[in-house]
Amino acid sequence: QVQLVESGGGLVQPGGSLRLSCAASGNIIGYYKMGWYRQVLGKERELVASITGGGLTTYADSVKDRFTISRDNAKKTISLQMNSLKPEDTAVYYCNLNRPFAPDSWGQGTQVTVSS
Repeated sequence: QVQLVESGGGLVQPGGSLRLSCAASGNIIGYYKMGWYRQVLGKERELVASITGGGLTTYADSVKDRFTISRDNAKKTISLQMNSLKPEDTAVYYCNLNRPFAPDSWGQGTQVTVSS
């Protein structure tokens, strides 16, 4: 059983910053690919950023140069530093764990609202 718990969402003004964190617990062996997705009501969930166990990162074009994903394998956590936030970044952000031969694991989501 794997659990992912997100924290760090909230309300921020345009141009501001937020840092999301995700802590993984449970029967996890190895350093798997993890990532952040976001979803707006009525739209499909989309990938924001991902990071492999070795530290290779991928970003959606819309967040490149503004967001930074990182991980601490020893603590089984990942973070998403979000800078220069825009109203269009408003969404529920979900932490994801991707393992071979197993269904993806998801956190409960954390709301990020960018508004003046």
